[in-house]
Amino acid sequence: MGKRDYYEILGVSKDASKEEIKKAYRKQALKYHPDRNPGDKKAEENFKEAAEAYEVLSNDEKKGRYDRFGHAGMSGAGNGFGGSGMTMDDIFSSFGDIFGDAFGGFGAFGGSRRGGRRVNKGTNLRVKVKLSLSEIANGAEKKIKVTKYNTCNNCGGTGAADSGSLATCSTCHGSGHVTRLTNTMLGQMQTSSVCPSCSGEGKTITKKCLACYGEGIVQKEEIIKINIPAGVGKGMQMTVSGKGNAPRRGGVYGDLLVVIDEEEHSELIREGNDLIYNLFISIPDAISGTHVEVPTVDNNVKIKIEPGTQPGKILRLRGKGLPEVNGYGRGDLLVNVNVWIPKSLSKEETRIIEKFKDSESFIPKPDKNDKGFFERMRGYFEG
Repeated sequence: MGKRDYYEILGVSKDASKEEIKKAYRKQALKYHPDRNPGDKKAEENFKEAAEAYEVLSNDEKKGRYDRFGHAGMSGAGNGFGGSGMTMDDIFSSFGDIFGDAFGGFGAFGGSRRGGRRVNKGTNLRVKVKLSLSEIANGAEKKIKVTKYNTCNNCGGTGAADSGSLATCSTCHGSGHVTRLTNTMLGQMQTSSVCPSCSGEGKTITKKCLACYGEGIVQKEEIIKINIPAGVGKGMQMTVSGKGNAPRRGGVYGDLLVVIDEEEHSELIREGNDLIYNLFISIPDAISGTHVEVPTVDNNVKIKIEPGTQPGKILRLRGKGLPEVNGYGRGDLLVNVNVWIPKSLSKEETRIIEKFKDSESFIPKPDKNDKGFFERMRGYFEG
């Protein structure tokens, strides 16, 4: 069963404003929040589903891609275009400000579940991948080597030399935030802010890990496998969730952003999902007709050139172009027929051609049904 439409999930129309989308998401997330539905797996899935929909529709770039390509434009085999694959930590970290104090959490999702502490998220990485036309047509699996920050194996990401070197922060007592009461004209007001002693982590380190020097992360190379769906285009961006940098001293990984680039094909020109091939034939072949082979993305195919084929004739090979990125439909291969006019002739060839000058068959006869005839003729004279 495929994914539900994001607009349907949030109950909004395609022309809904950002504020309407945010309001609709808050309503859905409050309804299915884990604190209100403890142990309910279905509610948890609905909670994640609403967050995924909001993550896309609240972002202009992702929303535009979704409106154009649907779900296939956002995901591919678990790591595709903008595919969220969101965890509960991702949701709590990214969208906590939407809920305010709905769950007593000082502006964070599920404060009762997480003590109001902010969940760190690592930074994103961006790489460019160049694809051949064949890989674009058929999809591809790429292995990319990146240098990134991963959680320190020596300390498990805590940054401490051992468990005894990690203490509860004495300023916030492990909550990650401090609360202050301020007297104002309207009475006492309570404000909450990130603990300055532990930066919201709730823990302090008394002895640092020697492998990461207390950072909780180490830099190393990693090979990441990416499944790229067929039909992608230059400039498109894939989001591989959780494959970016690890955050300092615990949290959720950032994302790997993969920008698509295209290699130029030696013979085929891409125009959207259509491909164009410039075919050159001789004057005798244009007159009497012939069979020729033309390239496609994967192999060559034989086509028939009808007798009397005019220069500029477009032959359309349906379905021989590139697939739509959402999996529906495929472009065509357009064969642009050019008749090769030799620049120099031998005396014998010149003598033969001269014989045809006065032949009635070689006098141009405009075809009123050929709308491109007069444009081509004008081009011949102006050129």
